[in-house]
Amino acid sequence: QVQLQESGPGLVKPSQTLSLTCTVSDGSITTNLYAWTWIRRPPGKGLEWIGYIAETGSTYYSPSLKSRTSISRDTSKNQFTLQLRSVTPEDTAVYFCTRNNIHWGQGTQVTVSS
Repeated sequence: QVQLQESGPGLVKPSQTLSLTCTVSDGSITTNLYAWTWIRRPPGKGLEWIGYIAETGSTYYSPSLKSRTSISRDTSKNQFTLQLRSVTPEDTAVYFCTRNNIHWGQGTQVTVSS
């Protein structure tokens, strides 16, 4: 059973870059037909899809976040990473990494505040 674990700082200052890493166990991020995805849930709101990186390394982003988002991967560590630039308090959320939105990490709280 694949397992995903998010890691990264819980507090980021406004205008800085949020960086989170998802470490994958018991499943390769280069396996065909899997989308390694980032999703977030702002306080009091529903889930928001951020984007994903495919097994080929191709990336796809939410149009509303595309200008500030980068998703990359390190195949040697079986990890993929989210970078969200120029954050504001509206980026405060619980951030999740998933495989095909079926297997999920437990989520990590990120607060944007000075």
